[in-house]
Amino acid sequence: MEQQPDKSAVKEQSHAGPHLIKHEQVGFNGRLALLITNMVGTMWCAYIFAIIALVSLPAAIHGGTATIISWIAQTFLQLVLLSVIMVGQRVSAQASDKQALQTYKDTETLLKLQSEVRQLILANNRLTTEIHDHLIKSKK
Repeated sequence: MEQQPDKSAVKEQSHAGPHLIKHEQVGFNGRLALLITNMVGTMWCAYIFAIIALVSLPAAIHGGTATIISWIAQTFLQLVLLSVIMVGQRVSAQASDKQALQTYKDTETLLKLQSEVRQLILANNRLTTEIHDHLIKSKK
């Protein structure tokens, strides 16, 4: 006797869809963090931070080498690169979501094809059995 797949589990999974980045923002803290990240994690914000950092550059130049190095490391790099890295993370997350959606669609297609092939195999087995039984009867 052949085993039937659990169709309810397949239907449940097809309704759930792929797990995406946006499913991770849960509750007030998650929404607040997302809002702040979306505001700070833009290239426009990086440009504004660069302008703000450049305002203090003349004072750093007058302070000498140690002050310039400190300005670069603590002011410019941290302030500007923070936003740039956040933009990169968002682009990476969007690419990951796109890949997850495509993988989900591909898997759904493969499951449908596998189901069709299974039905064809069952029909083939049934017809082969009928032919075999017919040949046995005709030999008697």
